[in-house]
Amino acid sequence: MENTRELKFEQPSFFKRLKGMLGVDFYRLFHTPLFYIFLVIAAIIPALVSMGAMGGAEGAEATEATAMFTNAWQIIAAKSPLYVINDMGDYANMNMVFIFGGIMISIFIGHDYKSGYVKQLFTTHAKKQDYMMSKSLLGAFSMVCMCVTYMIGGMIAGAAMGLPFTINAGSLICAILGKMIMSLGWASLYTFINVIFRSKFGISIALCFVLGTGIPIIGAAAVVGNTPALNVFLYGSSVYACLSANFVSIIVCLAVSVAWAVIYNILGSWILSKRDCY
Repeated sequence: MENTRELKFEQPSFFKRLKGMLGVDFYRLFHTPLFYIFLVIAAIIPALVSMGAMGGAEGAEATEATAMFTNAWQIIAAKSPLYVINDMGDYANMNMVFIFGGIMISIFIGHDYKSGYVKQLFTTHAKKQDYMMSKSLLGAFSMVCMCVTYMIGGMIAGAAMGLPFTINAGSLICAILGKMIMSLGWASLYTFINVIFRSKFGISIALCFVLGTGIPIIGAAAVVGNTPALNVFLYGSSVYACLSANFVSIIVCLAVSVAWAVIYNILGSWILSKRDCY
């Protein structure tokens, strides 16, 4: 009697699947000029902001023009939590990285669908949530890198404007860490938007821009008034990552960022499971 051997094919574990997909995504990220272009853009933004503040003025007019920034670190983060934008200086900081990070994610995911990569991927890799998580983590990493280059550009711009660098080091570190932590939440939101409007590239870009600028929270505040709840639900508490931030601010940013990531990854995975790959 001949013995037969049964071959059992075990499904790879979640972490093994995610590791494989992240490996492919990061390889593509590091081998495309898009990533490095956006890093350079993030570094240039502070210089453009400082030029806008100066407005070509000289002497006393230049001093008045730079009044929107009284400290070099205000190019990195606002002095206090924002509920409604009062002037350009309130928002002209590292938060702008989230706008360009969203645009980069839109281009990256748009290329996945246009090239047919997603169709091929889902044919051999059926777990839609792996795609959502991989793109969210990829986007978060990209935005953190953009935060770093923005910070370098911001310090150079602050020095060029002759602004003081005196600051509470602990609050500054908390502000920067808070913004970096929120990158995961923003990346998850942008990934969610792009799996919905994957065939409408212009709409996804526009939505990422509008959400990144904080227009929804401004409109909501104009209707219901300023409230911390708006920052949590509409702006991801990014505004708490300011120059008066503390350890509690980091905890708030972490909690909201993780909550956004969980919510948008679940919703995005569900949408992908209900629709085709085109």
